[in-house]
Amino acid sequence: KVVRDYRARYRTISQVLDANPEILDAVHQDLNHRSQGGRKGRKGDFTSENILRALIVQDREGLPFREAVIRIGGDGFLQAFLRMRKKAVMDFSFLDKCFLAIRPQTWKRVNEMLGRYAVAQEAINPKVIRTDTTVVECNIHHPTDASLLWDTWRVATRLLKRAREILRESVPHRFHNRKIKGLYLFVTRYIVSKSKSRQKQVKARFRTLIERVDWLVAIAADFCRNYRASSNLELSGVALELQAYLPSMQTVATTARRANMEGEKVPASERVFSLFEPHTELIKRGRRQKPVEFGHKVLLCETAEKFITDYEVYEKRQPDCDLTGPVIERHQKLFGERPLVLAADKGFCPEKSKFEELAKLVHNLAIPRRMQDFMDKVLTSCQAFRAGIEGTISGLKRAFRWVRCFFRGFKGFARTVGLGVFCHNLIVLADQESG
Repeated sequence: KVVRDYRARYRTISQVLDANPEILDAVHQDLNHRSQGGRKGRKGDFTSENILRALIVQDREGLPFREAVIRIGGDGFLQAFLRMRKKAVMDFSFLDKCFLAIRPQTWKRVNEMLGRYAVAQEAINPKVIRTDTTVVECNIHHPTDASLLWDTWRVATRLLKRAREILRESVPHRFHNRKIKGLYLFVTRYIVSKSKSRQKQVKARFRTLIERVDWLVAIAADFCRNYRASSNLELSGVALELQAYLPSMQTVATTARRANMEGEKVPASERVFSLFEPHTELIKRGRRQKPVEFGHKVLLCETAEKFITDYEVYEKRQPDCDLTGPVIERHQKLFGERPLVLAADKGFCPEKSKFEELAKLVHNLAIPRRMQDFMDKVLTSCQAFRAGIEGTISGLKRAFRWVRCFFRGFKGFARTVGLGVFCHNLIVLADQESG
């Protein structure tokens, strides 16, 4: 029975995709240069349909690309779902590149297409929606000033040593990595000590660490300025790679000096929390288990059928109270009418004048403003309905790996969210049609 249900769900997903050829057309526009076999006109080994369905399997099964390809290669049913016609399975690195070729805007557009199809099939009712936000974390270690200084040192010295191997005169300096690592480990180990003498030692070593990193960042800046336009292409490539890290390195060194030597309280908006994911934000949501999260805020809107009609990934965090108006506007643009009921938690409540303005647009704006509002039976019922979106968020984090995003860059982050929403909606529609 489990296998029968598993296969029935995939068959229904296939039917939904066949009923929406415009989804494949939208994805094909981004995949065209990969599925056509290159500039020489060689026929491509895989079609856009093969690639899209492979990405659905990978995300649906919750597997890394390598393991997803192995799963597909050993399962004739999944090969039939991909419509591979007994061809050799694609390489996992090729599938990864294809995923990166699909733009975040494309995933958003195909989700909108799927939403219109669901309404046309009367599978969902978009007149009653609920909304909430969550945080998807980036793939970074917990940032501290000491760890970021050490990251700066090891990345800069690695690239500068590579440049010295290419042209010795380009980097005449010596780098004492073991000494710097010793400073970093001493600070990390004893910064929590309550001993006054130990704290003096920590402060002295922290000062030395900051000064050495400042010295190194200045060397890196001079190297980039002198060699990024070099006739030696290999040396120029190293300089350009280092140049990409340089703004974050300078920010790390500056904020560490301000916070630990000048005693200044540096706001999170002026900090960098990772050299490799500089777009990462620090987000506080008042959660006791995890008071601080490093990632991006994601907004979700869904119907009673758990179909996600709208989502947004915010590169710069916005207060929930500023998101209510745009939610109504995007819903009207997508479905041609405003929702009758919009349920959200208290955080989405704007100021009084704005709330009254929005309440005129929606028949029932079920957002509590004060505790007395919960005495209203209708609002209490809507808030019980709103709580259902928490289960959807939990499912996305468990089944679609939204706990942490393993793709680099904000665009990779947005792609991961978009593919997760698309696969979730396909499963919801499959369950609706099979039910």
